[in-house]
Amino acid sequence: MWTRTAPGGDYLILPDGCMDLLLMDDDLVVAGPDSRAWTGTARPGTRYAGLRFAPGDAPTFLGVPANALLNERVPLSELWSRSRSRKLADRVRSAADPASELDLAVAELMGTPADPFARQVFQHVRADTLRVGRGVLGLARKLDISERQLHRRCLSAFGYGAKMLDRVLRMNAALDRARTGQGLAEVAAISGYADQAHLTRDVKALTGLPPSTLLR
Repeated sequence: MWTRTAPGGDYLILPDGCMDLLLMDDDLVVAGPDSRAWTGTARPGTRYAGLRFAPGDAPTFLGVPANALLNERVPLSELWSRSRSRKLADRVRSAADPASELDLAVAELMGTPADPFARQVFQHVRADTLRVGRGVLGLARKLDISERQLHRRCLSAFGYGAKMLDRVLRMNAALDRARTGQGLAEVAAISGYADQAHLTRDVKALTGLPPSTLLR
């Protein structure tokens, strides 16, 4: 759960493999998975209350494959019936703590457990299986499915393939390490990049900015 009151102006959202359901002023909006940095603009005082789903979890709740929402911000009313989305929005808007109420409502409405396949892929990618297990082919063999089937199911769960998910998660882990004060060369080595130049290229490709600029 997260809340925020915008100071106004532009803001940058980095890809993180997640999807969000957020109350933006009075509207419920779904933020799809990002494959690149997303720049938004908010009026001063715009209030947000959000729920961030772990990678692969949101499609089960929304009933929509993740790749249909890739790099998109969509009103929930476009994905659900107007009455169903309005009922949830009214409940959250009227709560004293909108973020907590959103969390409670989603837990009640989830019904079907999150996709176990998505959880399994996510855990393998976080454990660096792609880089130490012969890449996508090695992961497909671990899961006992074909590469094509792995890619298709990853698109539905995450919005993109396992290799892209690995890039996004690795970039965020590297930036988190760099924010603690570690040098970029050390961060690159720990995070599995070939060198600092490789880290810089990948961060710039995903965000449009080099890591030194992002960290400032």
